[in-house]
Amino acid sequence: MKNVIAFCAAFAVGALATSTLHAAAPVKAATAQKQDCTISVTSDKFTADLNAKTGTYSGNVMVTQCDTKLRADTVRITTVNNQADKVNANGNVVVDSPKSGTATGQTGVYDVPKKIVTLNGNVVLKKGKDVMRGPQLVVNLATGQANLGSGGAAPGSGGRVQAVFTPNKTQ
Repeated sequence: MKNVIAFCAAFAVGALATSTLHAAAPVKAATAQKQDCTISVTSDKFTADLNAKTGTYSGNVMVTQCDTKLRADTVRITTVNNQADKVNANGNVVVDSPKSGTATGQTGVYDVPKKIVTLNGNVVLKKGKDVMRGPQLVVNLATGQANLGSGGAAPGSGGRVQAVFTPNKTQ
């Protein structure tokens, strides 16, 4: 369960990238580390592979910590020396946080030792009416830096970053 806590904390900061990109201020990694909420994982199926040291949740996977929720078709956790090493979320990855908005992608990877979260495949960040899009989002939890970019996509292949910001109406 500790492995899932690290996973949720990482994706919570990934969702916070929306705020980071809007405000151009770094997200503090400690923000996610201080969450003491219970972690809940539900899925249609769980499979463990003791030889490969992996556990895979599949079918309507929902991981919840505090008010942050991660949904994906499958979530696979790989361990090294009984510690989480990589967490892979695949298929329709959605991270929702009421404070920071919603981040979506086709796949997500959390490299636990390096503290790096990567969302790939038609990444969309939404907060209110503001929307940012790009092929890849990388968040370094140690530095709080977020990068929404092409992820090495070839020029002209649709790898550009797009943003639409709606100003607040003041009366």
